[in-house]
Amino acid sequence: MDGKKIILLAGALIIAIATAFMARSMFSNSGAPQATAANMQPALDGPQVLVATRALPVGTIIEPNSFRFQPWPKDLVENAYYLKDSVDPASLAGSVVRNAITAGQPVTQGALVKPGDRGFLAAALGPGMRAVTVPVSAQSSVAGFIFPGDRVDLVLTQQVVGGGDGQPLKVSETIVQNMRVLATDQRTDAIGEDGKPKVVTYSNVTLEVTPKIAEKIAVAQTVGSLSLSLRSMADTTSDLESAIASGEVNVPESDDPAAEKRMMLAVANRPTASGSSFATGADVSRFQRRTVPGKVQEGAPPVIEGPAVRIARGASVSVVPLGSK
Repeated sequence: MDGKKIILLAGALIIAIATAFMARSMFSNSGAPQATAANMQPALDGPQVLVATRALPVGTIIEPNSFRFQPWPKDLVENAYYLKDSVDPASLAGSVVRNAITAGQPVTQGALVKPGDRGFLAAALGPGMRAVTVPVSAQSSVAGFIFPGDRVDLVLTQQVVGGGDGQPLKVSETIVQNMRVLATDQRTDAIGEDGKPKVVTYSNVTLEVTPKIAEKIAVAQTVGSLSLSLRSMADTTSDLESAIASGEVNVPESDDPAAEKRMMLAVANRPTASGSSFATGADVSRFQRRTVPGKVQEGAPPVIEGPAVRIARGASVSVVPLGSK
């Protein structure tokens, strides 16, 4: 190799090394101001305000874990914020979101509507839904462990009269499923005879239903007694499979996660009156009947249960049970 080529290669190597050092120096200098700016951020040493732990759309019923207290800059604190030591987050449970709240946003007093306030049900109801009130007792409302935001089924128990012996058929059936509890008339501010606060258990439960289901519940209250059955939060998957199989829900053609999430929410938030189950007295006790027997007409041959033989003697036909003389 001649001397000129060696000189050119050496010069190119020196230029490459110098360029690498210059680039490294530029990157290290650009990161320094970021670190300085991060260190210059003021500490949040102001009062603690109530902020949302997750996104709360309009109509959401508040749960105790929907909020948490977080330090906030003193200059940015508004009078409408909920401050620590001035409010108990548990007292806000059961309230309804009137204005949408994003995750981490401070909660204002005007963004929530408490049960009993004007406009509470209007804010809690979804589009096209209705609110109906059902009278319940401690036994028919899971001993009072049903709260706003829970999902329940409605069970109708009645006695169907009729039959030859006049004994009614005892039957119970689930007529509506997956209804959201909007409110109860439970009170915690009542004062007892001793002057101390006492809890008054509720006797009415307000449910969110469709207009058609509201009509069914109105008729069911005249037919028999109603009771509530608390649903598990894990029932959504099985309900989705049933809704897809029956064609009530359209599966999105694309693999868009947002479309699948909307489909899941539609199933989880809709009450349904189809596919109800029932149980009769025979399902509980062997001494109860399964159906209402038909009435025996006068002059009609007696109804024979079990195997029998039809015997014809001329023009007359008789039915004789097997084993009889």
